[in-house]
Amino acid sequence: MPFAHPISEFSCGTLSRLWRGLALLLLILPLGGVVTAGAQERKVQNKPFIDERRFHYGFTIGLHDQGINLVNNGYIDASTGEQWMATNDKHNYGFSVGVLGEWRLNRYLALRLIPSLHFGSKHIAFRNLNTGATATQDMKSCYVGLPLDLKISAPRFNNYRPYVVAGIAPLYDLTTGKHSQLRTKPLNLMFEVGLGCDFYLPFFKLIPELKFCFGLANVLEKDRSDLLDTTQLVFTESVDRATVSMVVLSFYFE
Repeated sequence: MPFAHPISEFSCGTLSRLWRGLALLLLILPLGGVVTAGAQERKVQNKPFIDERRFHYGFTIGLHDQGINLVNNGYIDASTGEQWMATNDKHNYGFSVGVLGEWRLNRYLALRLIPSLHFGSKHIAFRNLNTGATATQDMKSCYVGLPLDLKISAPRFNNYRPYVVAGIAPLYDLTTGKHSQLRTKPLNLMFEVGLGCDFYLPFFKLIPELKFCFGLANVLEKDRSDLLDTTQLVFTESVDRATVSMVVLSFYFE
């Protein structure tokens, strides 16, 4: 019987989120062009010495889209002959909040530590390839994250300063014990890359940022000895690997 190819399924889930992020960038870039066009002359700088501080503090709020990339293996239940396929079939928007600590290394480099909470869910659809029967799972999550990022900034011009970031983010999911058909491990490690811009306003600094996060570990929990209904085990047996991804749009305030 046919089943989802691992590479194609991973690519579809990841590329879908990349396209959405790029679409958002296409909306942001024209605005940046307007700002650049109007900033060819020097203007009065807001908060001219804010970047000279050794340490920066702030807070962040934002939205994110969670995803889970599932690799199906074509498992067939020996007793029933059933074959199931699982896929992440919906966008999964959630809310993020955190605090920011930034250590200035030099004029262009800084290290950022961002303890964060991410509230959201991942919707999974199961389909029986023999009968066409379906089932769903709403995999709610509450991630505690501790991202460590390197921030590389361009020179400041007037009241804006673009930058790029990259780093790693350990995540711990507080809700894995409540998952049903599929269960994920609580601990995960993600690679992050993104871009943003510092906007210097009269009373504070506003920093919009778009970040892509890719899970590095297989978080699928294969040991389901806790299951009372053994017929549910077929869902776990049908999946070889699960990796988590997120696209995060954040707004920092310093």
